[in-house]
Amino acid sequence: MSSRVITRSGLAEDLRRIGLAAGDSVMVHAAFGKVGPVLGGPDALVDALIETVGPEGTVLSYQDWELGVDVWDEHGRVRPELRDHVPPYDPATARPARDHGVLAATIGTREGVRRSGNPGASVAALGARAEEFTAAHPLDYGYGEDSPFARLVAVGGRVLMVGAPLDTMTILHHAEHLADLPGKRRIEIEYPLATPTGTAWRVVEEFDTSEPVVPGPPEDYFRLIVEDFLATGAGVRGPVGEADSVLVDAPAMVDFGVRWLESRYG
Repeated sequence: MSSRVITRSGLAEDLRRIGLAAGDSVMVHAAFGKVGPVLGGPDALVDALIETVGPEGTVLSYQDWELGVDVWDEHGRVRPELRDHVPPYDPATARPARDHGVLAATIGTREGVRRSGNPGASVAALGARAEEFTAAHPLDYGYGEDSPFARLVAVGGRVLMVGAPLDTMTILHHAEHLADLPGKRRIEIEYPLATPTGTAWRVVEEFDTSEPVVPGPPEDYFRLIVEDFLATGAGVRGPVGEADSVLVDAPAMVDFGVRWLESRYG
């Protein structure tokens, strides 16, 4: 067994080495178990990210929403027998989906975090522009125009994958939204939303993010897009702790993803 202990300062050095810089707005995905034996656990990585981007930077995390069980029927409506038991989505208290990992949960519960109001596409943010990224997240087509993902692209933000599978790069759902593709899969899904006057029920329209947005691509095709992007010489690959990590510029990644999709399925 390795006796190496990974510290917050060591993680910050690794982040700077792969190109993360002061003032950056960065959306991070992590498979924290791959980072190695970190003194302080996932909080140390969050602290390293905040230290690296500095007081003018922002750390973002895709959250989704954890309900513990699937409460929807085949039409995207909450099943009648569960309707009275589903807690409403409240950005102030909602938990991120468990399959997004412990780093997303750590970011999503940090003091001062801001969380966007679209349950399925929700994003948490810490730092200077947290409110700017998360406010007024559209309920319909939550990966599209004026979403946190679109705003990240607009400000020239970054996406960091710390050991995370490349097919989990959520910004590419924004590319799916923008790409001119015939026959995109659309879904409706019903959410209860917490409001000052009680629970409001809302049916949300969205492109289907649970599988490829059009027939044809393999299930993990986001991985292929990212690998083809990296093969052009764009982006940076290197270790963060012991995790093979990738840092890309969000505008270039999305533009490449749109062109990749349209050239094959447009």
